[in-house]
Amino acid sequence: MGDVVKRAYKYRFYPSPEQAELLNRTFGCVRLVYNRALEARTRAWAVDRKRTTYGQSSGWLTEWKRTQELAFLNEVSSVPLQQTLRHLQAGFMAFWDQRSRYPRFKSKRRSRPSAEFTRSAFRWRDGQLTLAKMTTPLDIVWSRPLPEGAEPSTVTVSRDAAGRWFVSLLVEDPTVAPLTPVAVEVGVDAGITSLLTLSHPLAGVSDEHGKVANPRYGQADRRKLAKAQRNLARKQKGSANRAKARLTVARIHARIADRRRDHLHKLTTRLVRETQTVAIEDLSVRNMLRNRRLARVISDAAWGQFRSMLEYKAQWYGREVIPVNRWYPSSKTCSTCGRINTTLALNERTWTCPGYATEHDRDINAAKNILAAGLAER
Repeated sequence: MGDVVKRAYKYRFYPSPEQAELLNRTFGCVRLVYNRALEARTRAWAVDRKRTTYGQSSGWLTEWKRTQELAFLNEVSSVPLQQTLRHLQAGFMAFWDQRSRYPRFKSKRRSRPSAEFTRSAFRWRDGQLTLAKMTTPLDIVWSRPLPEGAEPSTVTVSRDAAGRWFVSLLVEDPTVAPLTPVAVEVGVDAGITSLLTLSHPLAGVSDEHGKVANPRYGQADRRKLAKAQRNLARKQKGSANRAKARLTVARIHARIADRRRDHLHKLTTRLVRETQTVAIEDLSVRNMLRNRRLARVISDAAWGQFRSMLEYKAQWYGREVIPVNRWYPSSKTCSTCGRINTTLALNERTWTCPGYATEHDRDINAAKNILAAGLAER
């Protein structure tokens, strides 16, 4: 990995009323341009069976700006509007390559408002960031330093449902480099009682049995969240009190998500540093969430987020992540002799293999089998 890694550093900032008003207008224009372009491209395919390019959609944007109806698009920076067309093009490319579903319209209430600025649309000077159409720099809380001498190539501004403002700076990070190889290979079984079970214990990652505790951050705040949601349900739609109640619910959700994300970042970083190869199950979390009895605890465990973090960090630091077929009977197969226990029920946490009279912890046995299967698929 000779190339310098590009890495996004995310910070919270506090806009002035004028900055907030401009950014909110920019978010609205970005959403409008994206939805109009998606509608036009969909219509072009439905009527003429023609694929539309980014260049054609950019031409539409120029025409829209000249109309009286959409003249307000000229009041915000043109760069975020062009960038949203590029994102739409990327969405169509992913759809055509069968890597993603068809692009969907952005909702004013459900989509996360954001705008992307490239180098021509912001000024970076002496550690201060000023966006296009603004006269003063953003008041950013520098919770951690950028790499020395780093200059942002792209800036993304967003606002979450809790009303918090964030800016993400994409920079080249020379500090990200392959780690010294280690002779440690581990299998990982995702679970609910324990967040993860490893094929063998790792100091600083798991307990002495290889178990990683599940913090269950959603469960910890469940009563507070339920009370806030009941309060929201009683408010009249469209009222100021409902808006305040919705913000309270959003802040609880944000607190849960922040704590979960922080825990997963620390866990995946330790796992990548301590191991050379990690074998994991290729789980379909989306399908598993259809189980109403387990959907809440599965979403709280955030297995998909864990895997995403693990994979990109492994790529950064020269480690290997091997996905194992989800249909492989890792829990039912004896890791000692290979015999499959077809009668093993889901609620049986331990079982004894009749072949060698070996007693297995269900999750540890599964983790060992996942490691063996992953190494065999290399």
